Amino acid sequence: MSAQLWIHLAEGFALALQPENLLFAAIGVFLGTVVGVLPGIGPAGAVAMVLPLVFKLNPVSSIIMLASLYSGAMYGGSTTSILLNVPGESSSVVTCLDGYQMAKQGRAGPALCIAAIGSYIAGTLGVVGLMLFGPGLARLALKFGPPEYFALMLFGLSAVSSLASGSLIKGVMAMILGLIISTVGMDTTGVLRFTFGRADLFGGIELLSLSIGLFAISEILVLIREHHTGAAKEILSHKLFLSFKDFLDSIGAILRGSVVGFLIGILPGAGAGIASFISYSLEIQISRQPEKFGKGEIRGVAAPESANNAASVGALVTMLTLGIPGSATTAIMLGALMSLDVQTGPLIFSAHPDVVYGLVAALYLGNIMLVILNLPLVGIFVRLLRVPLKYLITFILMLSIIGVYSANQNVVDLVFMCAFGVLGYLMRRHGYPLAPVILGFVLGGRMEDALRQSMIMSQGNPIILFSRPISILFYILALFFILLPFILRYITGKEAEEIIDQEG
Repeated sequence: MSAQLWIHLAEGFALALQPENLLFAAIGVFLGTVVGVLPGIGPAGAVAMVLPLVFKLNPVSSIIMLASLYSGAMYGGSTTSILLNVPGESSSVVTCLDGYQMAKQGRAGPALCIAAIGSYIAGTLGVVGLMLFGPGLARLALKFGPPEYFALMLFGLSAVSSLASGSLIKGVMAMILGLIISTVGMDTTGVLRFTFGRADLFGGIELLSLSIGLFAISEILVLIREHHTGAAKEILSHKLFLSFKDFLDSIGAILRGSVVGFLIGILPGAGAGIASFISYSLEIQISRQPEKFGKGEIRGVAAPESANNAASVGALVTMLTLGIPGSATTAIMLGALMSLDVQTGPLIFSAHPDVVYGLVAALYLGNIMLVILNLPLVGIFVRLLRVPLKYLITFILMLSIIGVYSANQNVVDLVFMCAFGVLGYLMRRHGYPLAPVILGFVLGGRMEDALRQSMIMSQGNPIILFSRPISILFYILALFFILLPFILRYITGKEAEEIIDQEG
């Protein structure tokens, strides 16, 4: 690190530690956490809500408040995912898989704690990456064209082998269902597909309707069924704090999730949702006990929560150094900076060092504030699970309806939410995993656009998809991820046979 970098960093912390900027950071973290808990608003909505206030501040205070709000909103979605199985956005879906199972086992406290700690570590490492490697990695991201994005999305789909929960065939069928659902609406050429003449479907099906329907509404139906059949489990006494063993078990997943999330976050359009899926899949693939995932494995919470927070910092890299927003949230932040006469691009580090290093300091301080704010609230959050079942079901349903309706104020979204809730209930009854549906839906549209653009570039020649080094690397990784469970199963089976022969 050069002496000039240290000087700028010290100046950034001096700015961020000013009382008014500390106040803006604290307000941003608090509002972001509160808004993140509510499904339907998300980080982009949270940032958009405070823009009128931001425009009245100076550029440094504005970016500090926006960055703190962004970090808080990315973390907030984990709370309802863990406690109620209600994902607020795509990046929270993966947290539901093990987080909610931990809550059902009386370990909601450790799940919430590791989500906060993982978010802090990932956010801090992301800030270091932004500071040290931001400009270089942003230039590398420019090498990604449509063929590379198609390969990346295909690699993302390979995560289905990890999400398939025992049956790869059922997992692939669920993923294909998600791909089919993603084709509803108007494509990039203006052609309407599967809309049946309804204007409500021109924009496609909302991710929130799909994810909350599949997870939250189906969970309500399961709880009602268990209550009527007498199969409902008694309320457990919950652990509130994380053990040192849990932390040691999770630290590797946090570090890996941080790296994966930051690198994927740099790619415009990739997003935190893809980062969380790939990070979760990676943990399953390298685990010695992959069968524990989906049943309350703490690394299944640590990895995706770390990945989506690191991805949010990674998205800021391309916004600042290239002026290219990588997500809806960074697009709004970019517009706010432009309105404040801050021009992003390669020269921003020299032209506006106060903004850049003020942002770095704000992100770091915001992560500390997140931990300080949320760890003491774990006990309050956990008490929500001791609410009687009939009130808890009512609360989940109310939260789901408000979240889905607030996105577009469209009653059709509520109808789809209910329909997907019934579908999710039937899938769970017959052993079909739900997460691959979201995976296929999230990646389907982006994969189709990348394929279409690639074909335009090559005038219809599919060779372009397989002629670039980065694309080939992703294809190899995708094949490896798909085959790895079978390879490990074969090796494990051979070891078991050898043990039996030796004992015999």
